[in-house]
Amino acid sequence: MKEWYDKINQAVDVETLEEIRIAVFGKKGILAAEFVKMKSAPNEQKSQIAKDLNTHKSALMNEFTAKKITLQTQALQEAMKAEAIDVSMFSTSSQAGALHPVMETMDRIVEYFSSMNFSVKTGQMVEDDFNNFEALNLPKYHPARDMQDTFYFKDEMMLRTHTSPVQIRTMMSHKPPIRMIAPGAVFRRDYDITHTPMFHQVEGLLVDKEGSVSFANLKYILEDFLRYMFGDVKVRFRPSFFPFTEPSAEADISCVFCKGNGCRVCSHTGWLEVLGCGIVDPNVFEAVKYENVSGYAFGLGVERFAMLIHQIGDLRSLFEGDMKLLEQFQ
Repeated sequence: MKEWYDKINQAVDVETLEEIRIAVFGKKGILAAEFVKMKSAPNEQKSQIAKDLNTHKSALMNEFTAKKITLQTQALQEAMKAEAIDVSMFSTSSQAGALHPVMETMDRIVEYFSSMNFSVKTGQMVEDDFNNFEALNLPKYHPARDMQDTFYFKDEMMLRTHTSPVQIRTMMSHKPPIRMIAPGAVFRRDYDITHTPMFHQVEGLLVDKEGSVSFANLKYILEDFLRYMFGDVKVRFRPSFFPFTEPSAEADISCVFCKGNGCRVCSHTGWLEVLGCGIVDPNVFEAVKYENVSGYAFGLGVERFAMLIHQIGDLRSLFEGDMKLLEQFQ
């Protein structure tokens, strides 16, 4: 039997070891042959022969199992070494990742206002009626509430329809002056080529002592901001209505597609609406118990900016995970 112990210990791979296993333990192996020979041995020797054969069988099986584990471990280590990847090695075939166009646009917006000394505030996405509507001069049954299709929960809780509640909570917890923007996700029950149930806004607020803030201040910073985002465009302001600002305006830029000459995208007007703004309504300051202050506010949709910057025709495509679209932004 010693030669089989030696053969097991000298096996160099799992395949050779398997051949030895068949030769020793198989139906036609040496152990089976020895047990057959035992039948012709004298009766008084059979017991001892069987005992010796079972001892060898057990010992050979232990040797075989130990050697198999050793060879399998070696094979695994060699395979891992062969398949190892040097992550520090430069490869021209590697593809660089990129930010999603919405997040990239959001970062550019935040970067601009941070450079203008605006702080960045975030807030909760589930809001109450007071912070989302009433404090913003939208009392119950106000017709302007219809402008925002809301996801309601019980107890007058809701998914916020804009990031303006962040401004309300900031004013209620801080004294003026305040100079802030509130970027984040908002929710409305709307879904078509230019609307999705979840989208992103950046809203800004500046509050200081009474008489120190004017529409001219607002106009200057927004004109500079829009040219930072869109390049050399014309900017105009049109009178509008928002419950939380008075006077209110909408800002337009000359169409980035036709350079203001008129096309299908701008409805042949040469202008594209990009954001709303205005002087904060006194009722809002009254709701947060501010006195002798003035301020301005503005708000914009990040997806709309991303669509205009990258000339994307359908807002919904930004959220469908289409690799053909997203790979263009690497």
